[in-house]
Amino acid sequence: MEARIVYMGTPEISAHVLRSLLEHGYNVVGLITNEDKEVGRKRVLEPTPCKKVALEFGVPIFQPHRIRLEHEFLADLKPDVIVTFAYGQIVPDEVLNCPKYGCINLHGSLLPKLRGAAPIQRAIMNGDTKTGVTLMEMVSAMDAGRMYDKEEVDILEDDTYTSLSHKISLAAEKLILRDLTRYLEGKLPGVPQDESQVTFADKIKPEHEHLPLEVSAHSFVRYAHGLSEEPGGYLLLNNEKLKIYKAKVANNNVNGKLGEIVEASKRLLIQLQDGQVEILDLQLQGKKRMDARSFLNGQRNLLGAFLS
Repeated sequence: MEARIVYMGTPEISAHVLRSLLEHGYNVVGLITNEDKEVGRKRVLEPTPCKKVALEFGVPIFQPHRIRLEHEFLADLKPDVIVTFAYGQIVPDEVLNCPKYGCINLHGSLLPKLRGAAPIQRAIMNGDTKTGVTLMEMVSAMDAGRMYDKEEVDILEDDTYTSLSHKISLAAEKLILRDLTRYLEGKLPGVPQDESQVTFADKIKPEHEHLPLEVSAHSFVRYAHGLSEEPGGYLLLNNEKLKIYKAKVANNNVNGKLGEIVEASKRLLIQLQDGQVEILDLQLQGKKRMDARSFLNGQRNLLGAFLS
């Protein structure tokens, strides 16, 4: 009999993998995804990216507010396996123990490095040059199960959270299509993680979106790119949020004060501790996103001003 798959996922990165499974004929009997969110100024309810795919293919959809409290429906789906990728909630033991062949997870790092909620963002912020996806066993402890397979991804200097997420989604697709049937046939025994090599990727909280100035120029750029395009890191200009989506290290000059705008004619440069950073792509609070040249055309008296 064809394996009955329940898929758990929420964002775009996960929707790509769900679509691929469905297009390749896998028997997905249900999607568990987070609740719809209000978006925009009109607060319109927007279905999750995974829900949009499920609606398109006629897959039954379940959106528990808290999966740890609402999972009775799962028994009726009679899953052989649960595949999870970026679901967004802690999965309780009652769910982990439900499928015949257990639960497997696509995690966006090369475990045991970067367990946790924000592995893609933290890999960029850390200055890593490689990351990837690990197909792993889901257990009670966070991202601590056996590892079945990995797919590596290069991190380029100008990669952002958005661009790296796209690469990760392609790697996850490759991994699940290669391994799901092998896993169900018992051909992937898995290997335990080396606990001595574990690092963590802490969740991005609202207070982390305020970009740090007390770091090196390279660290500042990596931090900004790790938050781009969503949620977008910011500095304050005259008490208004200036989101910085793209930047690069311009030089190692130190001839201004920390956070000072040292050039504001043809390009926008700000002073960091050990050099100057050029802001390339930004958005002032209440305005549209734009490149730095367009921004400078609409601004006066920026030279010597401070970002904080």
